[in-house]
Amino acid sequence: MIEQTHFEVIIIGGSYSGLSAAMSLGRSLRQVLVIDSGLPCNKQTPHSHNFITQDGETPAAISAKAKKQVQEYKTIQFYDGLATEIEKTNNGFEITTESANIFTSKKVLFSTGVKDILPEIDGFASCWGISILHCPYCHGYEVKTEKTAVVANGDMGFEYAKMISNWTKDLKLCTNGKSALTPEQTKILNKHKVEIIENEIQSFEHENGNIQHIVFKNGEKTAVKAIYHRPAFEQHCPLPESIGCELNEQGLLKTDAFQRTTVSGIYASGDNHNPVRSVAMAVYTGSFAGAIINREIIEEDFI
Repeated sequence: MIEQTHFEVIIIGGSYSGLSAAMSLGRSLRQVLVIDSGLPCNKQTPHSHNFITQDGETPAAISAKAKKQVQEYKTIQFYDGLATEIEKTNNGFEITTESANIFTSKKVLFSTGVKDILPEIDGFASCWGISILHCPYCHGYEVKTEKTAVVANGDMGFEYAKMISNWTKDLKLCTNGKSALTPEQTKILNKHKVEIIENEIQSFEHENGNIQHIVFKNGEKTAVKAIYHRPAFEQHCPLPESIGCELNEQGLLKTDAFQRTTVSGIYASGDNHNPVRSVAMAVYTGSFAGAIINREIIEEDFI
């Protein structure tokens, strides 16, 4: 049970970015509450990469180690649950949880991430984060030189295929319907021996999330070991928008260079405001946000 109800900072979201911010604030002697519902977007990903000292570790193990270290800072408390409401008060903000607990703070940091909207194609969800990937920097090395497909179309398909060709030359671009590539883009992909497949996709055959074949609606199939796809997404938490935080054209929280949202006293860190989705970037933005929040509290108090 948490008896304390008022804090200097409430962090909503307790994954890599939220924990990193909490450590920064804890080391600044701030009274902090971390509210976390326990639904990280990479919960199905078996291994995390490209984060120095933790390369190849499981996402859950990284989070557990981080939380254990953050818990050493006695001014930080944790609340397991879902934040459902936020209101502005004369002295800051009031947060209500799903269990009707109410907490208040001077500042709020949203480290809530985004939620991927997966295509409704049989097998996709089972493979997502395992063999259907979004980031070659996070996972490309493990499937280098393998039979690989990019599922995308138009400019996105062209640029994505161009990028993935750095990791494998055995590459196909599946447009899942009529190609929207320009003639020049098609010519360049053909030159680099990237096969363009316009057939609509029926399903993804896999074994325990490991992709085996792309099956098309015309009955054909193609063997692959990895697929890259960038699904649409939405904000994982509706609370920033509910209190007036603006989104940019990408659907991310609009922030300035100091991770301040468009609502004074509210900040953002991690995937919810940054298009570079990686553990390393989430940790960096969380640490930076914590330092900024601490500095701004000092400036407000030191008058």
